[in-house]
Amino acid sequence: MAEYKELVCVTGAGGFVASHLVKRLLEKGYWVRGTVRDPANSAKTKHLRDLPGAEQRLELVAADLTVEGSFDAAVEGCSGVFHTASPVVYPKVDPYVEMVNPAIKGTVDVLKSCVKAGVKKVVLTSSSSAFRMRPDYKPDVPLEESSWSSAEFCKEVKLWYALAKTMAEQAAWEFAKETGLKLVSVLPTYIIGEIIPAELSTTSQDVLGLFQGKAGNFAKFGRMGYVHIDDVSTAHILAYEHPEAEGRYIVSGITLENYEMVEILAKRYPQYDIAKIEPGAGMPYYNIDVSKLAKLGLQKYKPIEEAFDDVIESFKKKGLLT
Repeated sequence: MAEYKELVCVTGAGGFVASHLVKRLLEKGYWVRGTVRDPANSAKTKHLRDLPGAEQRLELVAADLTVEGSFDAAVEGCSGVFHTASPVVYPKVDPYVEMVNPAIKGTVDVLKSCVKAGVKKVVLTSSSSAFRMRPDYKPDVPLEESSWSSAEFCKEVKLWYALAKTMAEQAAWEFAKETGLKLVSVLPTYIIGEIIPAELSTTSQDVLGLFQGKAGNFAKFGRMGYVHIDDVSTAHILAYEHPEAEGRYIVSGITLENYEMVEILAKRYPQYDIAKIEPGAGMPYYNIDVSKLAKLGLQKYKPIEEAFDDVIESFKKKGLLT
């Protein structure tokens, strides 16, 4: 077929980021194998099967991060793997047993499968939580790819998701160094934009809360980077397609105090009960350097207003906002 490029695998294909990635890869002519827990569950897979090109070039297969060797068959024959799957739970008893250890083990197990299958390149979806959760910011020194979140700090203030993402990415780099696996990681800041899956992710639920007067975690983390989901998808594909891409890549469109962010929302969407956030809450001042990713080609980001326009349209379509 003239449009054929190659076969790639997207783990956790039904998720917020992964669904967009599958969509973009299909648009670019790739054959895509997506992993989901149950391919027969139409409620969780219909949005993928309905994507343009899915009938011809998308295969959904079962795989589970908690089952060792589960991804062996999924990555077999793939030139590349986009590993986006990660357990996102709110620990109830033991955060290590429920979140941290499964994130580390699941990531390493997927990479083991990639080595067995001879995969040429893996793009790992990490998070800004793996580089910005630290107590020693220097206001005049922007955070960039050499920055890592402090495990001790995350434990101290009970940032279990950040600890899981940090330790899982570190384990991935250790494994890649030991095995020679070609690995690149993408670290998005807070992602906003169209929601393709039928169900809302934890992130999307938090964003919905902003339009219902609930500040939630946005009040806890006073300053954050924001990025449009389309730019996150672009970053993953650039990291995969550029042979010279190596190491970590931060993708972030704008960095704002969260009280500034809700002020923007209140002016743009006066019809909604936008949450209130007081200045001075949360993390101290910092900025983010995205110049490394710019060298791969992502030099202009979509504005935050467009990102929120897109997410609001998704909420309306799902009947969550009028």
